[in-house]
Amino acid sequence: MKTLKILVVILFFNFSFIAAQEKNVLVFHKTEGFYHKSIPKGIKTIQELGKEHKFNVEETKDSENFTANNLKKYSLVIFLNTTGDVLDLQQQNAFEDYINSGGSYFGIHAATDTEYDWPWYGKLAGAYFKSHPKIAKADITVKAPDHPTVAHLPKTWTRVDEWYNFKNINPEITVLLNLEEQTYNGGENGENHPIAWYQDLDGGGRSIYTAGGHTDESYDEPVFKEHILQSILFALRQ
Repeated sequence: MKTLKILVVILFFNFSFIAAQEKNVLVFHKTEGFYHKSIPKGIKTIQELGKEHKFNVEETKDSENFTANNLKKYSLVIFLNTTGDVLDLQQQNAFEDYINSGGSYFGIHAATDTEYDWPWYGKLAGAYFKSHPKIAKADITVKAPDHPTVAHLPKTWTRVDEWYNFKNINPEITVLLNLEEQTYNGGENGENHPIAWYQDLDGGGRSIYTAGGHTDESYDEPVFKEHILQSILFALRQ
């Protein structure tokens, strides 16, 4: 009986370890428009976070990976600085089915500068890119201080990045961070200028987006890296 109990305990911990390894993340970084030189740094950062926090990371710029059979391997698909029309109709349908079946999405920076002719994607991402001024320092207000993706941030977060203006903002998003336009030049969204947000999706997955991540230096910032990590874990429900 004692041997049986020991065996049960061993199996429990083995299965727990396997479960912790089962979360697979795909980083998609195809570009048909502007290419961000920070993409390799972003990939490396997410891979390092995966090793440290027990989720598997694969990366691709090949849209042929967007098939039903392949996508079902992943709990989360990250669009890292994608631009332009990156998926054909068949691939779009596969991704829609993936999201509707409980998959999750995380868009970083230029993910909103993607698929302008696919309204479903615009709703999923939460908005479309409109324009941006020069890279500048700006203040960000934390709008949801208890949310795990931003709970580590100060109430006012000051940092340097390329600040996007948005169009077609989905009214269903929950805003996490708001950009304060009076602290830099070139803002076009006014007092309500969301810069990070999320949605709980009907299929059971989650969509989250952050507009930071234009520069290489972004991925060296401990606070920004923690924001990326917590966004991934939130999307994975970990």
